Amino acid sequence: MHITFVKKILANGEPCQKCADVEKQLVKSGNMGRISETLIADERDPDSAGMVLAKELEVQRAPFFVVDHENGEEKVYTVYFKFAKEVLGKESSSVDKGKETLNDNPDLDFI
Repeated sequence: MHITFVKKILANGEPCQKCADVEKQLVKSGNMGRISETLIADERDPDSAGMVLAKELEVQRAPFFVVDHENGEEKVYTVYFKFAKEVLGKESSSVDKGKETLNDNPDLDFI
């Protein structure tokens, strides 16, 4: 299995905060070593490897993961906790899932 992790650099040159959070979780869980390659989607450079791959796969969000299986199947994950559960075999807590849902949907708020 080949896992590609794509993280973004914003137009202002700053790293994407969500991408940094996901990377920290990968390191903390000991799963960073399972990532085959990391690509950068630099908003300032449409020809950066991550931007080219995002365009090719029609992905609009970062970070994202592309998992290439030995059988030729390719799957794209734009939700870290789904990726962690399905690929890394890690169950996510309901609090983590809730935080990601709120982060991905800025129109939502805590009750």
